[in-house]
Amino acid sequence: IVFGDWSSDVCSSDLLPPGVELRGIYDKGLQLTKDSEGFRHDLYNDAARYCTIAYGHLVKLAPCDGSEPDHFLDGVTEPEGADLLRDDMETAEKVVLTSVNVPLTDGQYAALCDFVYNVGGGNFRSSTLRKVINRNDFDGVPFQFRRWVKAGGRELPGLKTRREREIQLFFENMTIPRAVPPPDMDLTPIDIREG
Repeated sequence: IVFGDWSSDVCSSDLLPPGVELRGIYDKGLQLTKDSEGFRHDLYNDAARYCTIAYGHLVKLAPCDGSEPDHFLDGVTEPEGADLLRDDMETAEKVVLTSVNVPLTDGQYAALCDFVYNVGGGNFRSSTLRKVINRNDFDGVPFQFRRWVKAGGRELPGLKTRREREIQLFFENMTIPRAVPPPDMDLTPIDIREG
């Protein structure tokens, strides 16, 4: 479920520098997003009441009312939905590539792209998650992922599950840090609609 404010996600700072190309999200990472979003053949209103289809593809920033593009009115197949997701994930990839200044493994990159797809680029750019990553403070990463579990003022089990999957993927083939958070680290849960 995409809750983040995607209307502000593409900005001039997301333009890739010359010579930099999208990495692409490997299959395991894309599967995480598919599993988290779930596939819907027909148009539906997401939790923010935006008209959506497939794997959280935003059709318009308003409820569905029958005025959507003709090619969505009869629904989409799963392969069409997967293509829409790949295209949609390019925005998340640009945000990650322009916001993170440390090398990332394929799992770390995919986990962050899923996170951005869910919470929005603006929220990620201003997040303490991005700050701890850019400081190479990977011990703080799990704590920061786990903060983003609220929507509409409530903690949601689906968001908690998604964050744990992102942590698993971020630390793929590594030991997940079990450090005690520093006393000055903010652990307050964050509402993904508000950032």
